[in-house]
Amino acid sequence: MLTVVAFIVALGLLIAVHEYGHYRVAVACGVKVERFSIGFGKVLWRWQPKGSPTEFVIGAFPLGGYVKMLDEREGPVDPAERHRAFNTQTLGKRAAIVAAGPAANLLLAVLLYALVNWSGVQEPQAVLASPVPASMAEQAGVRGGEHVLRGAWDGDTLQPLRSFEELRWLLTRGALDGHDVRLELDAQGATRELVLPLAQMGVREADAQLFRRIGIVSPWTQPVIGDVVADGAAAKAGLQPGDVVLAIGSTPIVDGPQLRETIRASVRGEEPLTQRWRIERAGQRQEIEVTPQPLREGQAWIGRIGAMVGAAPAMVTVRHGPIDGLWNGVVRTWEVSALTLRMMGRMVIGEASLKNLSGPLTIADYAGKSASLGLTQYLVFLALISVSLGVLNLLPLPVLDGGHLMYYLWEAVTGKGVSDAWMERMQRTGVALLLVMMSIALFNDVTRIFG
Repeated sequence: MLTVVAFIVALGLLIAVHEYGHYRVAVACGVKVERFSIGFGKVLWRWQPKGSPTEFVIGAFPLGGYVKMLDEREGPVDPAERHRAFNTQTLGKRAAIVAAGPAANLLLAVLLYALVNWSGVQEPQAVLASPVPASMAEQAGVRGGEHVLRGAWDGDTLQPLRSFEELRWLLTRGALDGHDVRLELDAQGATRELVLPLAQMGVREADAQLFRRIGIVSPWTQPVIGDVVADGAAAKAGLQPGDVVLAIGSTPIVDGPQLRETIRASVRGEEPLTQRWRIERAGQRQEIEVTPQPLREGQAWIGRIGAMVGAAPAMVTVRHGPIDGLWNGVVRTWEVSALTLRMMGRMVIGEASLKNLSGPLTIADYAGKSASLGLTQYLVFLALISVSLGVLNLLPLPVLDGGHLMYYLWEAVTGKGVSDAWMERMQRTGVALLLVMMSIALFNDVTRIFG
C-alpha cells in the first residue's frame, strides 16, 4: 500500500508541477487556457473556478497530463479572441510557454534539494572501510579507518566532504567525467593526500562494479554479526547476533566491509570451504568453524552465511544554511541534469546499456522504498525523478517539449514555421520512438523486479 500511495503522490505532484509551468506562463503571456488536466482518458473529477476560462480535471489514466490552449490549428477561434490563441503569439512567447514545463520540474528539484539541505539529513560519516583487494584505492595506499576530510577533482581546490554520500557523488562524477580525484585523509591524527586516477578507468556507467573497481564500496563499520537466518551457514555454525569477528583463519578482520569481502571469497567454485573464525561474544573469545554456502552471482561463485554482516555505520547530520542550502540545490540539480544527459547520449551511441532505462514499475518500487526510509529520502527521490522528467522533456523528440522548441529554432533561423506535412511526419516518428523507449523501459522493469 505504501508503494502505491508513494507512487501516486510522486506522479501527481511531478505532472501537476510540469503542467502548471505551462499553464502559468501561458496565462502570463495572455493565452487562453481551456483545460488543465492531470491524467488522460475518462474525467474522474472536474472543477472550473468562477470567472475563469480554465477547466481543471483529473483523468483516469495518470501517466501524464496536458494543458489545452486556444489554438486555431485545433478548431475555429472567435475573431474577438484570436489575440488570445497560442498560435498567434510571438515566437518568444510560444517558446517560453513550451519551455516552462521542463523548467518547472527543474525548479522543483532545486527546491526539494534545498529543503533536504535546510532540514538536514542523517548520512554515514566519510570514514573509509578496508579497500577491495587489488583495487585502485588499495594501490593508492588506503588501509581502512581513514576519515576523508576534503576532496576535489585533481587540480581543483579541495572542498570539505561531510559524509560518505558526498564522497560517493564526487567519485561518481569523477569517474564518469574522466577526472582524477584528490582526497585529504586523516588517519589517527596524521593528515595526508592521495590521488585516485579515475580518468584512466574509461567508465561508461555508474554501477556497483564501478565502486568495487575504485575500491571504496561502503563506510567503515564494526565487524559484527547481525540477524541470523534459520538454517543458514551462520546458524549451523552457532554464530549469534552481536558476535564480533576478530579473524578468519590467519586474516585479522578490522571492519564490516572486509568481513563481507572475506566471506564472498570463501568458496572455490561450487565447493564450500570450512574456515576457523575467531570471535568475541559477551567479552569472551572463542573459535568456531564456519562453512559459507556457495551462491552463483553472474559468472562467479561467492560465499554467503545467511546473516547480516557489519554494524550500522557512524552517522552525521548534514545541514546547510539558507543561502548554502539553496545554492547546493541548484548545483545538485545541474549536476544530476548533466549526468542524465550524458547517460542518455551514451545510450544513443551505444556506449551505455539500454538496461539503464527505467519505467513506471521501477519508479513505483523506488517510491515505496524511499518513502519507507523517511520523508528526507522520499524528497531526494522526488527531486531525482523531477530532474529526469525535466531533462527528458527537453530532448529534441517531436512529441516532447524539446521537439516543439526544435520547431521554433527552425522558425527563428528560417523565418517560417515547419510545414504541416513535415510536422505530421515528425510527430509520427516521435510517437514511434517514445513507444520503443517505453517498451524497453517496461521490459527492464519486469526483468529487474521479477527476473
